[in-house]
Amino acid sequence: MANPEVQRKIRWGVLGVARIATTKVIPAMQRGRFCEVAAIASREIARAKEAATFLGIPKAYGSYEELLADDEIDAIYNPLPNHLHVSWTTWAAQSGKHVLCEKPVALSASEAELLIATREAFKVQIGEAFMVHTHPQWLRALEILRAGEIGHLRAFNFVFSYDNRDPNNIRNKREIGGGALMDIGCYPIHTSRWVFGAEPRRVSCVIERDPVFDTDRLVSAILDYPQGQATFICSTQMTPYQRAQIFGEQGFIELEIPVNAPPDKETQITIRTPAGLRTETIPVCDQYTLQGDAFSKAILEGGPVPVSLEDAVNNMAVIDALFRSADTGTWEIPRV
Repeated sequence: MANPEVQRKIRWGVLGVARIATTKVIPAMQRGRFCEVAAIASREIARAKEAATFLGIPKAYGSYEELLADDEIDAIYNPLPNHLHVSWTTWAAQSGKHVLCEKPVALSASEAELLIATREAFKVQIGEAFMVHTHPQWLRALEILRAGEIGHLRAFNFVFSYDNRDPNNIRNKREIGGGALMDIGCYPIHTSRWVFGAEPRRVSCVIERDPVFDTDRLVSAILDYPQGQATFICSTQMTPYQRAQIFGEQGFIELEIPVNAPPDKETQITIRTPAGLRTETIPVCDQYTLQGDAFSKAILEGGPVPVSLEDAVNNMAVIDALFRSADTGTWEIPRV
């Protein structure tokens, strides 16, 4: 007789041996309450077996198709290069698997919309992997904002950069969705939409492209919301840095490590209110563990996933509009 207190876990399969999967997401999900990483696939069986052995994953497959054909797998984590997100997420859904797909979920809003139809047709859960959406530092920042501690929301600012000039790195290949806006600019877009609780009415963007890769290596953007404005700078060829700031009429909230929050250290947010300046410490947590558990629980209980496809479509619509603005030199309206 089964023990009713034993919590069922979602059995996950992973497409590919991307570094983010093997070094961050898989180890984190393996510590989850509702996750079991049961299989991993690569186009090279040797690489799949190596990763499986290193990470203690029971099954290794030499093709993505073999993994999708495994009836013992409930859900798929898709960390493949950006141009493969829609196709393999679709094939996974057609195989009856739920899918957590890395950001950006598609190369355009119209591509992302295709996944909504796929989700409805095959009755599966599909979501975008913005792990920041489950981190307590962001949840606490929004709690402070919504409580009115810094007054009426007026502005949002985000800077996110790193330095990667490797011509073989997928982030430096424009044809497969590389570049700063797709890779890291999607974070300030997602979080600003979350903070404002709205969609930008219009956007403006300036892009500097790499002369060899033709990728957007430096991006500056303005998002005009009904309640205020969001600005951000992102770069793939600049000193590594990240910071997010939420400004109200009477104070501000600053997140020191808004995206790559360490899984083994506390994080801090700084708050300025009319009562003065204070720092709040967020206990140690792994946002990838939280993300995996939240998505798995949504499957188990039939509830909403952390970041829906509808949200993903709207995020991609802003990215599309920013690229258009950089080309036209004018304000552009996001279109879904």
